[in-house]
Amino acid sequence: MIIHSSSQLLTLQGGPQRGADLGKLGIIEDGAVVIRDEKIVAVGKTADIRAAYPHDPTLDAGGCVVMPGFVDPHTHLIWGGDRAAEFELKMAGTPYLDILAAGGGILSTVRATRTSSIESLVAQARPRLLRMFSHGTTTVEAKTGYGLQTATELRLLKALLTLEDENRVDLAITFMGAHAIAPEYKDNPQGYTDLVCDTMLTIVRQWWELHAPNQSLPFVDVFCEHKAFDLAQSRQILSKAKELGFPLKIHADEFDNLGGVQLAVELGAASADHLVKTSDADIEAIGRSDTVAVSLPCTPFGLAECQYTPAKKIIAANGILALATDCNPGTTWNESMQFVIALACRAMKLTPAQAIAASTINSAHAIRRSDRVGSLEIGKQADILILSVPNYRHLGYRYGTNLVKQVVKRGRVYSVDVGYYRTA
Repeated sequence: MIIHSSSQLLTLQGGPQRGADLGKLGIIEDGAVVIRDEKIVAVGKTADIRAAYPHDPTLDAGGCVVMPGFVDPHTHLIWGGDRAAEFELKMAGTPYLDILAAGGGILSTVRATRTSSIESLVAQARPRLLRMFSHGTTTVEAKTGYGLQTATELRLLKALLTLEDENRVDLAITFMGAHAIAPEYKDNPQGYTDLVCDTMLTIVRQWWELHAPNQSLPFVDVFCEHKAFDLAQSRQILSKAKELGFPLKIHADEFDNLGGVQLAVELGAASADHLVKTSDADIEAIGRSDTVAVSLPCTPFGLAECQYTPAKKIIAANGILALATDCNPGTTWNESMQFVIALACRAMKLTPAQAIAASTINSAHAIRRSDRVGSLEIGKQADILILSVPNYRHLGYRYGTNLVKQVVKRGRVYSVDVGYYRTA
């Protein structure tokens, strides 16, 4: 199939974009892309492509923007229940970590998740995933972490594999048994850290090899923060995970600068995420590394806070900056990368072009899939968006509405229709 006659074809070619290179969209005016066997086989001007492939079926983009599907590299997609009751507390000024310490926050969701069956967890997560897809996200990172006990964490992994099997969206799965200190270990955080290291990680690896033998091992993530896991405990968990062959991620510097970024760089983590309170020294370190700085602007927005990831400093340090929703039940229940882009432009002063690159090729690199998705290049997976606008700058400029007209996933076309999608 040929998708032709786009106003702008955003190729994002050339791999992850560092520092001042962020925002190079590789625009082809009146562009076209050729798809065969779920892959991209050619990109170029419409006239050239149609002359070279005269017999292929066509899809007229009708003067709209055509671009890669969004990659959301940080979500807590699967959980039980909701935390609407805590929203008023946060808006009244109660700090999130105080809610967590009182048994709310993550622990509230843990209680609801532990009592949910796999079928219930899948049923609750499915509409979130479909909303992500209808808003243009074609690849999603999804974490466990609301079980905090081996059996429930394995149930979450099973639910995520089930969701991936039944849906169009590709999932990059992360094991996050170290999301918080389990309530049974409230007075013994080191004991829970030891449990994660000595028992859970080994069991997860064995379980994964049995249930997903053809897939790479999931990422392992840890919440490095006061009232969660301190730097030494985070090092213990990630070092053990690395020893077992897991790729790494870290939640760092959301509320305090504990040194999580330096740890991520030292251990070769794929990404360090949040990075609100990150020091200048840590920014310089991540700028010299291949660890992606993943900003989650919806989180401070959801908490009604004013401080965001220092994106300009990360760019100046030659870092690889990515964006994600952090979709979760407590701080930011948002499934739209379009809103993330709009917020990043306003709160972090990114240009629309920078935010788009951070939401496609760079976010793909944050889950180590930039060789497969995140750009429109020959040999890559045909994950493509047709927007209902003629200029890419409408992403960022507009918000609160869905600009995606059609989603192409692995070469198959889906038309978006107010909150759900259907095959075109």
